Amino acid sequence: MMKYIYSILFALTMSVVVPECAMANVEIIEQEQQPVVSVTNESTIHVANANGQMLYVYNVAGVRVKSFVVDGHDRHYDLNLPKGCYIIKVGKTVRKISIK
Repeated sequence: MMKYIYSILFALTMSVVVPECAMANVEIIEQEQQPVVSVTNESTIHVANANGQMLYVYNVAGVRVKSFVVDGHDRHYDLNLPKGCYIIKVGKTVRKISIK
């Protein structure tokens, strides 16, 4: 008899808990596409998904040596810089490149 009462009590408890879990709040967050920066050859870089953003080129001392406005979704830029290491920043994306 006690086993029967416990099983009914357990079933009632579980039926009360389940609807609360089913009523969880769902929030959809849209993610921005991050710009893609890659080096295609020694002095040309490829920038994608950065339309309207600024592209900055810094030397290793932190001095800005070039800047561009990215005016398309898929662009190539010829840097024409001397040999060395540089830092490319587009939006929140930062990449290190080496020109040989």
